[in-house]
Amino acid sequence: MSTGIPDGVICVAGLGVSGVAAARALAAAGRSVVVVEARDGESQRAAAAELAAAGVRVAFGTGLPAGAALVVTSPGWRPDHPLPAEAAARGVEVIGEVELAWRMRPPGAAPWLALTGTNGKTTAVRMLTSMLRAAGLSAVAVGNVGTPIVTAVAEPHDVLAVELSSFQLHWSATLAPAAAAVLNVAADHLDWHGSMEEYARAKGRVFERAGVVVHNADDAWSARLAAPYAAGPARTAAFTLGVPAAGMLGLVEDLLVDRAFVADPRGGAEELATLDDVRPLAPHNVANALAAAALARAHGVPAAAVRQGLRDHVPDPHRIAHVARVGGVDYVDDSKATNPHAAAASLAAYHSVVWVAGGQLKGADVEEVVRAAAGRLRGAVLLGADRARIRQALARHAANVPVVEVEGQETGVMDRVVTEAARLASPGDTVLLAPAGASLDMFAGYGARGDAFAGAVRRLAAAGTS
Repeated sequence: MSTGIPDGVICVAGLGVSGVAAARALAAAGRSVVVVEARDGESQRAAAAELAAAGVRVAFGTGLPAGAALVVTSPGWRPDHPLPAEAAARGVEVIGEVELAWRMRPPGAAPWLALTGTNGKTTAVRMLTSMLRAAGLSAVAVGNVGTPIVTAVAEPHDVLAVELSSFQLHWSATLAPAAAAVLNVAADHLDWHGSMEEYARAKGRVFERAGVVVHNADDAWSARLAAPYAAGPARTAAFTLGVPAAGMLGLVEDLLVDRAFVADPRGGAEELATLDDVRPLAPHNVANALAAAALARAHGVPAAAVRQGLRDHVPDPHRIAHVARVGGVDYVDDSKATNPHAAAASLAAYHSVVWVAGGQLKGADVEEVVRAAAGRLRGAVLLGADRARIRQALARHAANVPVVEVEGQETGVMDRVVTEAARLASPGDTVLLAPAGASLDMFAGYGARGDAFAGAVRRLAAAGTS
């Protein structure tokens, strides 16, 4: 095992997917492991029994086990949670599963290509994985998506495509990816981090030891986080939706072009793909493709594999997914737009929109997204816990836009939402579910919210043809 993991008891926080994977990996390496789990239910007891067979003890509660030399915390636990707070007070180091995986890499382990951002992480990392595989490499998407990274580092891959959240980066101290990108940074999870500056600081940790630093030239925070590395030992590159200068990837008419990872960045360029290769085609998704391409090119992936990877990429559900056209109106599910920045990007992809929005805003401000989208809005249907804040912003910045609030949390609420949206829409409009908020006030997750929307749209379509 790599250095950086002290002798003694290793405390793993929680019986979630990453916690169980971390506990198993540590036990397999011969370490003494105690998992601390706050919830004491049937599923937790079953998981504890399975871990016991692997030599892992589970303690129910929140206290730090005696003799703990290291805490591997759950990524969502804030520093003031009782367990990491107690560890910090006792001088016990606290890390996350991602940091643990980095420290547990075997000799000759696969390099990491890492990316983070407020929005687009999963899409970009899946695009990146597809490009790497198109180049004939054994690659897997890990981190905040797919396989637990502590499991993947022990597998015989050529390279890992690593999606990192701000929570994971907060609990990481020594990561040194071969290349790293920050897609964008906008207000999100401020209730966890405490301020925009602290949230951005966590995102910027991905650059600290990266061999290649890739930033979004069109995003002020991404550029700001990359700026200190311009004169350092790391190679730097950028991507833009504009025409790229030397050292950048960008667009020349309908072509995705590389002027960074070519023999002569000042005088040369290489075509990577066309806009038709990007699915679904929307400005923010083109930015995702360029970021993924930058990381792939930093790893030596040829242009032909970048294009093939984009063509092979299958978009995940609930990301600007077209559901149906009913009465000349398109219905689009972007339930994954769980913050205002993501909703703004989605709204910018359509010219005439009936906006379905609402949920948990997590402390984020909706003023700018409403102000920017006001000219595109033909109506708005609001639901969820923080719908009043969106209604107030609409009243300030889009006073002429008709607004309907749908109350209630019962199963049929989305049918009423879609019915009201259909009433506001005219042929040529798009009814867009881009909530700008999290879903857990009403649904099991953004996927359940998107499924409810799609189901309601299909029932609307069926009713219209019956």
